[in-house]
Amino acid sequence: MQISMSSDALLTAEQFVASRAELPDGGRWTELVAGRPVILSPPSLEHGTVVLNLGKALADYTQKEQGGYACFDLGLIVARDPDTTRFPAISFFTSGPMFAEADRGATETRPALVVEVASTNDRRRGLDERISGWLDWGVRLVWVMDPAAKQVHVLEHGHSGRHLDEHQTLFGGLVLSGFRTNVGDLFKEPGWWK
Repeated sequence: MQISMSSDALLTAEQFVASRAELPDGGRWTELVAGRPVILSPPSLEHGTVVLNLGKALADYTQKEQGGYACFDLGLIVARDPDTTRFPAISFFTSGPMFAEADRGATETRPALVVEVASTNDRRRGLDERISGWLDWGVRLVWVMDPAAKQVHVLEHGHSGRHLDEHQTLFGGLVLSGFRTNVGDLFKEPGWWK
């Protein structure tokens, strides 16, 4: 099936995931919103730096705690009829078989943590809606990384949000018990890149 950006027919999550590679850039920057593909700007270099650094911190955490795993570029089907499939920077699962979601294109399984990176204007637009959507869908913890401000916004269901600057420590709370990392380290370019 070929995805037509101008088609009036709404796509299901399954149709979208099966044909995503046919989109510009292999669909890597495309989401399905209410049955229609929406193309986002490619992420910035700072976006990639944050994902790399946080991914490493989460990997270190899972080796110590022996629980949970991160998925990257995994579609999360958050609504049906019409379908919406979002692709957060990182989805972190703390239950179920290890890496059960890792090889899927999309899933309806809710991660414990979703990480968004506000690195481009279109990724910032609608961020409040995305965050409330994650929390309403049942995600327990949302971290929004802001490379421009070097801040992390921490949002938990039923709690008021917190902003952490680069001199503070990001904790996993009850969701990722024992996780901690310096916020500033998440925004540093890795030494081996130079």
